[in-house]
Amino acid sequence: MQPLLLYLHGFNSSPKSLKATLMADYCRQARPDIRVEIPQLPCYPADAADFIETLIQSLKHEYRIGLVGSSLGGYLATWVNARHQLPAVLVNPAVKPYELLQDYLGEQENPYTGQRYLLEPKHMAELCQLDVAQLARPEQFWLLQQEGDEVLDYRQAVDKYAACRQTVEPLGDHSFVGFDRYPAQIIRFLEL
Repeated sequence: MQPLLLYLHGFNSSPKSLKATLMADYCRQARPDIRVEIPQLPCYPADAADFIETLIQSLKHEYRIGLVGSSLGGYLATWVNARHQLPAVLVNPAVKPYELLQDYLGEQENPYTGQRYLLEPKHMAELCQLDVAQLARPEQFWLLQQEGDEVLDYRQAVDKYAACRQTVEPLGDHSFVGFDRYPAQIIRFLEL
């Protein structure tokens, strides 16, 4: 089976985010045999989950899939792992986005795409539906976390993924400073 990297971006982000671009550039230069998929995810959680599920169903019989999820994408990657047992690298992942995003209810605009949409309480309920209380396969996760994350409480991820491989760095921020050090290691961990 051919290798495929599926990158799941975060809230109000896009395939043009720095980490997504770094992963795609690395694969293009060092591992052109890897198919890279970095979809623009729908802005609503249930729609994003349906989109990801449909994509994986269309690819899983031809490809060996590995996941990278950043922020909200890390939360979604955890949900995908529970359904499909795909290995995942989580970069400063959201652990309780249904709590965090309460502060963002109302009108939103994705700064990358310009898409405007309304974030409502029902979307927090959709996020709750995607929560994975217990990791069935902790060995399939690698947490990349920076303690200086100004958006998320890094301790939530350290606790949630306590049984998983972890790289926790002091300082940094939500974007994960110095992410360009990791693409080769990520590909090795995902066994792509």
